[in-house]
Amino acid sequence: MSQPTPHASRPATLGGLLAALMAALLAACSTPPPPPPVAAPKAPPAPRPAPPAATAPAVSPLPPGTKLSAAVSAQDYRKDGARHIYAQNGHRIYKGKMPPLLQGVGVMQMDIDGRGQIVSMSWLRPPSHSGARAEIERTARAAAPYPVPQRLGRVTYTDTWLWDKSGQFQLDTLTEGQRDR
Repeated sequence: MSQPTPHASRPATLGGLLAALMAALLAACSTPPPPPPVAAPKAPPAPRPAPPAATAPAVSPLPPGTKLSAAVSAQDYRKDGARHIYAQNGHRIYKGKMPPLLQGVGVMQMDIDGRGQIVSMSWLRPPSHSGARAEIERTARAAAPYPVPQRLGRVTYTDTWLWDKSGQFQLDTLTEGQRDR
């Protein structure tokens, strides 16, 4: 039997080496693989949409002939409120100075809303005569709506009612005074 010669294994090794070299050369000549994708830079977050603006409730227009008050304080509004009550009750306003003894003197407070309506009514000092008290409350309610306090939105109107036994009255804001005894 014959033994393989050292030359016989060389071509196989040389052939393998040439094949590897050829593969390496081909690999070097081909285009490189594309680089891995790069993430796009993050854009700043989109601004959040503003919350919907608070919308005022739908307010029906004021009725024709509604009086408006340009008062900038409750003290200013007193004159508008008193003039309004006088305009509604012209025949019940006591003319001249009030007599020295009155049937009732009361200090009433009314909260007037943005439409001139009375929201609440309370007495800071009720008149001692119950008939005068009930009549003042009825008269005050009947005068609504009051001038709309457009600059104030709502207002607390306080006035002193000077009530005569005749059923006539004056408001302290517009009083002509009181006679001496």
